Amino acid sequence: MSEQMLKVGKKGEIFTSKKLRAEAKIKEGGRVRATVREGRLVIEAIPTIEELLRNPVLSIQVKGAERLSEEAQREEGIYG
Repeated sequence: MSEQMLKVGKKGEIFTSKKLRAEAKIKEGGRVRATVREGRLVIEAIPTIEELLRNPVLSIQVKGAERLSEEAQREEGIYG
């Protein structure tokens, strides 16, 4: 975790360092989400669809996917 003192401009702009942006994965032209939690401003990078697809959450083979599909259909009473 990094900590730095940042400058606030006349219009409320917050100026960050290149190091902080890189560590938070904030890229030029990218988007961020800003929220206030318990009086603290939290700024988080929003990953692009391409970035999300590069890092799959789950890897599954066809047989496993079929089994899960069948289980879900049985639970809903629509199997067979």
